[in-house]
Amino acid sequence: MAGAVVPGSVSAGLRAMFLMLTPNESSFQKVEDVPQYVQQATPFFVGLMVLELVVGVLKTGASVVTISDGVTSISAGMISRLPLLLMRGCELTGYMYLWNYYRLVELPWDSAWTWWFTFLGTDFCYYWVHRFAHEVSILWAAHQVHHSSEYYNLTTALRQSVTQQFTSWIFYLPMALVAPPSIFAVHIQLNLLYQFWIHTELIRDLGPLEWVFNTPKHHRVHHGRNIYCIDKNYGGILIIWDRLFGTFAQETDKVVYGLVFPIETFEILYVQLHYYWYLWQKSNTFDGISDKLSTFFKGPSWKPGKPRLGDHVDNPKVTGQEVPHDPSWSLPLQVYVVIHFLLALGTYHDLFENKMMLSQLTILGMAGYILLTLTSLGFLIDQRPTAAVLEMLRCVVTVTMQRYGFMKPLLPFLAVPTEAFVSLSLLYWVLQGFSQLLSIKRKAD
Repeated sequence: MAGAVVPGSVSAGLRAMFLMLTPNESSFQKVEDVPQYVQQATPFFVGLMVLELVVGVLKTGASVVTISDGVTSISAGMISRLPLLLMRGCELTGYMYLWNYYRLVELPWDSAWTWWFTFLGTDFCYYWVHRFAHEVSILWAAHQVHHSSEYYNLTTALRQSVTQQFTSWIFYLPMALVAPPSIFAVHIQLNLLYQFWIHTELIRDLGPLEWVFNTPKHHRVHHGRNIYCIDKNYGGILIIWDRLFGTFAQETDKVVYGLVFPIETFEILYVQLHYYWYLWQKSNTFDGISDKLSTFFKGPSWKPGKPRLGDHVDNPKVTGQEVPHDPSWSLPLQVYVVIHFLLALGTYHDLFENKMMLSQLTILGMAGYILLTLTSLGFLIDQRPTAAVLEMLRCVVTVTMQRYGFMKPLLPFLAVPTEAFVSLSLLYWVLQGFSQLLSIKRKAD
């Protein structure tokens, strides 16, 4: 099998986004033979995001995404994949161990029945991964990253958690008792890819498909903070699990997106990790060990005396008139952030493309630079007082990386302009940094 279509072809890559690959072209005997569908999907992510942007402007007269929110969402997606530079995905590692030593039966890898069984099993397991991520606070601390945007567009799909992958793999282990790792490796990717295109407001209703499949209409509800939206529509590809287990809700009132208590920041480490600190602080307000532990293992809105999942009594009332957090910042600064973000994105792409040829130290250094860049750009977007000093330090690192060939221009003919732009950036922030230090010194005197 897997011989009808070249796995890396444009046709196969595009169809993988919509679960339109056949068992014949996406069944493999060995895990090593399974294409990196998610990594190969980058051009399709970009193309669909641009298409959504254009259609959105033509349809509504306004952009469906802001620079601040879009950069933050894509940054979260970049950070979520950095651990893959140093290890195989957690889902596959645990899965292969259980398969190798404890499998009960061995379904044939080249059977269409195995392919479809694994598709259903993976999606069923995803439903419970997703549901537990909403109903257990310590798991919600990871998953809340995906819900932190107050916008709903294709960039929101990329807003993923760096920590969720360290627990989600557990839910897929039952599949390892019967389904070959190579087929699971296909479906864990296809399940993720399918969920990209449903993050849009431009597709309103898909008719009869709404009964079986998770669609933009259903998933909009899942991202809402309206009372009727909370903890609903967990499905990945299929919506039938929600209909079966009583977690389905139709889209009715206007959906207001984001967390119940919006975080109103674009600083990427805070977006990723703030809820862990919140849980720790919350647990410290309780005296008994039982209540302290319940803070982490019961629902996010749980408090002593409330049911396991808590309730929504303390939720801010949603009126439908809410406006997403969108701070005003100058156009030159927006252009600056976008250019440096694209340079970091290029480095990120090169890092994943060449990771097999790089030393561990080089990988760690480049990953550190990417993390520093995304953090610093978040500071700039938030317009924090310390942003100038952090950006000055980042520009020093950027110039150094450029000098020693660890950072390439987006296009070869842009080498000189890129080097000049980075050097001017450093000069500007050095001046800004000294200006701030002098201002602080004057105030102290």
